Amino acid sequence: MKITNYITNGTGVIFKRWQGTNYAVFNSLHRYVRIGMLSAMYFTLLGYTQTFAQTDTASISKKIKLEEIKVSARRTPALYSEIGRVVTVITKSEIDALPVQSIDQLLEYVAHVDVRQRGPLGVQSDVSVRGGSFDQVMIMLNGINITDPQTGHHNLNLPVDFESIDRVEILEGPGARVFGSNAFSGAINFITGSGEGSQIKANMMAGEHGLYNVGASGTMAHGKTKSFVAINKSATDGYINNTDFEMYNLFYQGQLATQTEQLELQLGYTDKGFGANSFYTAKYPNQYEQTKTTFASLSFASKTKNPLKSSVYWRRHHDRFELFRDNQGAASWYTNHNYHLTDVIGVNINTVFNSQLGKTAIGADLRSESIWSNVLGFAINDTLKAPGEKNGFFTKKHNRTNTSFFIEHSYTLNQLSVSAGLMANLNSDIGWGFEIFPGFDISYWLNNSLKVYGSINQSLRMPTYTDLFYSSATIKGNLNLKPEEATTYEGGIKFKSNNGLSANLSSFYRKGKNMIDWGKPSNAPDGTPWTTSNINDINTIGVETAVHANLQELIVGQKFLQHVNLTYSWLNQDKQLPSGYDSRYVFDYLKHKFSGSLQHGIYSALSATWTAQFQDRVGDFMAYDATSNTENKEDYQPFWVMDLKLSWQKSSYTVYAEATNLLDKKYTDIGQLYQPGRWIKVGVKISLGL
Repeated sequence: MKITNYITNGTGVIFKRWQGTNYAVFNSLHRYVRIGMLSAMYFTLLGYTQTFAQTDTASISKKIKLEEIKVSARRTPALYSEIGRVVTVITKSEIDALPVQSIDQLLEYVAHVDVRQRGPLGVQSDVSVRGGSFDQVMIMLNGINITDPQTGHHNLNLPVDFESIDRVEILEGPGARVFGSNAFSGAINFITGSGEGSQIKANMMAGEHGLYNVGASGTMAHGKTKSFVAINKSATDGYINNTDFEMYNLFYQGQLATQTEQLELQLGYTDKGFGANSFYTAKYPNQYEQTKTTFASLSFASKTKNPLKSSVYWRRHHDRFELFRDNQGAASWYTNHNYHLTDVIGVNINTVFNSQLGKTAIGADLRSESIWSNVLGFAINDTLKAPGEKNGFFTKKHNRTNTSFFIEHSYTLNQLSVSAGLMANLNSDIGWGFEIFPGFDISYWLNNSLKVYGSINQSLRMPTYTDLFYSSATIKGNLNLKPEEATTYEGGIKFKSNNGLSANLSSFYRKGKNMIDWGKPSNAPDGTPWTTSNINDINTIGVETAVHANLQELIVGQKFLQHVNLTYSWLNQDKQLPSGYDSRYVFDYLKHKFSGSLQHGIYSALSATWTAQFQDRVGDFMAYDATSNTENKEDYQPFWVMDLKLSWQKSSYTVYAEATNLLDKKYTDIGQLYQPGRWIKVGVKISLGL
């Protein structure tokens, strides 16, 4: 995997205390939202009718051999080589080589990314970066923010299938001044690919436990237009009781491109139904969940000297959670399932001005987040029927609006690249005052192969609706939560040779304030619910190193050894807490993580990829004993996992077989939900040009 370095900043100043009143959705903001929507649509259409005479050029010294890949790590257009932050880019060829069948499996190979799988093949996973929580990472699809406001548990419910992912960009560290308030500890951008020409693709995979995955996609390119459509279905009987699932994906991407402008439409839908064995507590192993995600966006971009970008998007997420699947064995106190529906509507605009002094970006983002539920929000007068649910009704709702303004300036002169900017953020649930979040990054090439970089950033995260409102016999939300704040310092050095060897060494220090966690007093009696609170300060320090070697370039003349990737990350957290406090999430992090992969040829078109991972997690979980009906603390145990993939690859087809957890290790990412043992899968991919 290729590693890039860069810096981002955001400064949070003073936060007002959360008001525990029913805003009735801030009626005065309705007009504000409509005006913002109309403005963004107006500028989108206005930009499409304008033309520009000059094209953008990169002022990079030709003495340094740099990769000319553009990444979304700044608001100003930036090459991979210019960025002063840690960015990991996973390409399509690397995705295809690894023994992975889902997004969460893929992210396991990135240093300082912690993926905690609750179900196989992307059913549900929590993803965090640099020891943060699963609510602190922004998830994007082709640059559009699709982060879920209800809970980070749903962030990876992408409205697109895994085979349609062409590239993944992972920003480690805060990205407030680039992406907004959700990018507290990192951001992940999934980029779909529709190919250069017209083609048809199909994929089929089958494995143990009744597993299958079938899908097809087609790209039709004609003149200035290109359309891509993909459909996919997967299912399994489950590797243990109540781990079965059935998933559907449908995705469309259309483009209209001229020499100076591009208009893009995205439409996506995913439907997941899955047994949720011990997802949130082993006391109730017969849980079940169904989620549906609908997504649409329309984007405009000019490809000129002073580029303009704008987009309008909508994301709807529908969730039904059953503590007792189909009410089988339901306790007398269990009267209804949990029903949630979130609607996110957003508009944004960004323009860049080029001059002899560099590039200046100015932008704005308006995002409205609404929820209807029978658990989360403030009570409403009339119940509403939950769409598609026979017995589901909404009795509560809430809405909040977040407005951000951005400015950033970047300058590149020979080996030096500097970028500085800020985000001004306003959220209707906090009040009417803007808070400022600045950022700064710098990088310098010492010679043709060696670059040093550093950054300082500030960021914030708004509480999710689950943090605020959720209430049950075991957990209880808190309407008085403050937003989380953090200042992050980082720096590192990057090496890249001309013979296929690259390496990166980086470190960071994050000073967190008002961090949100579910916790309770250590001496609390049995049955005391976990409650959200701002648990004072958490300081995190981390180190990461990564090495990539293209062995065919490094060892000229041999074809057997192809690629080697090695990453290692280390974390430590200093918790300044009240004595006698038990944390459920924040103090549960990967202290040591190692991952490595080796790709080599075998015979003719046959190749193999071996991967190994080691994880040592700090923290514990409450283990439930069904015999005594009691819970006791258990520490997470370190573990090694090894995977293998064999591929026979030709120009028009690929046949493969893979074995995950090759050594059949028993391990858990979270709680008592133990992951699958050895799992063998076989598949074929076909690609035909038209």
